[in-house]
Amino acid sequence: MTTATAIPEASKKPKIRAAIETGEGILRLAPAWVPRSFMIPGRRIKLHPDDIYALGAHRGGICERWFSSTTEAGNENRAIDEGLSYVVNDGERFTLLEAVASEGPALIGKKMWDKYKRWPVYSKYFDNAGPIAHHMHQSKEQAAKVGREGKPEGYYFPAQLNSIGNAFPHTYFGLEPGVTKADVRRCLENWNKGDNGIIDLAKAYRLKPGTGWHVPDRILHAPGSFVTYEPQWGSDVFAYYQSMVEGRRIEWELLSKDFPADKAHDLDFLVDQLDWEANVDTHFRDHHYLEPINVAESWTEGYQDKWVVYGDFHGEQLFTSKELTVDPGVKITIKDGGAYGLITVQGVGRVGKLRLQSPSMIRFGEMTEDEAFVSYDAATRGVTYENTGSEPLVVLRYFGPDSCPDAPTIGAFKNLKK
Repeated sequence: MTTATAIPEASKKPKIRAAIETGEGILRLAPAWVPRSFMIPGRRIKLHPDDIYALGAHRGGICERWFSSTTEAGNENRAIDEGLSYVVNDGERFTLLEAVASEGPALIGKKMWDKYKRWPVYSKYFDNAGPIAHHMHQSKEQAAKVGREGKPEGYYFPAQLNSIGNAFPHTYFGLEPGVTKADVRRCLENWNKGDNGIIDLAKAYRLKPGTGWHVPDRILHAPGSFVTYEPQWGSDVFAYYQSMVEGRRIEWELLSKDFPADKAHDLDFLVDQLDWEANVDTHFRDHHYLEPINVAESWTEGYQDKWVVYGDFHGEQLFTSKELTVDPGVKITIKDGGAYGLITVQGVGRVGKLRLQSPSMIRFGEMTEDEAFVSYDAATRGVTYENTGSEPLVVLRYFGPDSCPDAPTIGAFKNLKK
């Protein structure tokens, strides 16, 4: 990417079309790294150790890599393009955001373009050394009050990146049944007295490689120290309800920043923003835990496609994700219902005309061959994957809203075990 040059506005549209044609509907993407000033990087997403603080220590360490993103990171003092994915073709580059704005119906499908006028989702690797604060993401209605969008999420823990669980491989979800709004309000009252104790009101679940979680908006969660692949809605809003993590103070602004300014210190309002019924659900695990489900039984053909993130959010399918594993020497064609972002987590091979290779180490600003965006036209027509290596080729791909009507429902994996 460091050698790719930006394209002048006057010639951008034809260059975008040329890149789509050259890749037969598949675009090569450069890594998009995102720092967080309030987190400690877990150092497992293949970024070189010397580059963890490539944007400066004042910006924080890089603990996230965003995939097929047209969403800007909500960081203070950020670069203007932070969080955005770049397409690289023939020594030139432009953002995926620009590509979708120029060729939306072809890239994401006419139905999605007509409804959203953008690629409305993204995914990322999240890699923290320890736990992070108990927080929630606003609903679309809440976020709209401050000119933003809500952010439901899905989690999947790739085995290839989780041979080490780091400091706390557990995640707190929701609140214990019986916890009251007064209990949570008291935690907010105690914000400046040290640890406000909200984790005492929650339950931790041990994390397991190869599984995941379905995390709607307004549900409290304190993610543990696994590397997480996170398909989610295209937003970066959040509200921290925990005042201290591992002895580190959390600023009140990280609770209030995505709520209306006149409500920033209204404790009753802040407590009421939580989805209370969902947070104190006595069967929380049953309603949110995910295990992979085979798309079809195809191991005899040398490959296996699995659903890894699935389930509706308030009756809407907003995003889904699949994990494709292809055996050495196998070449297959996969058809999907919509456009998708792709990241290679193991092996070498090809997707269409593009080479795929999962790197062992990446320098900041360095171009890789592990990421791509597959257009609606290519995905629905059928994309050919080939494993040219000696180990399995493993690819994660995530889809936008209503692209996968055949996706399973929450809890469907339990029926397959019977």
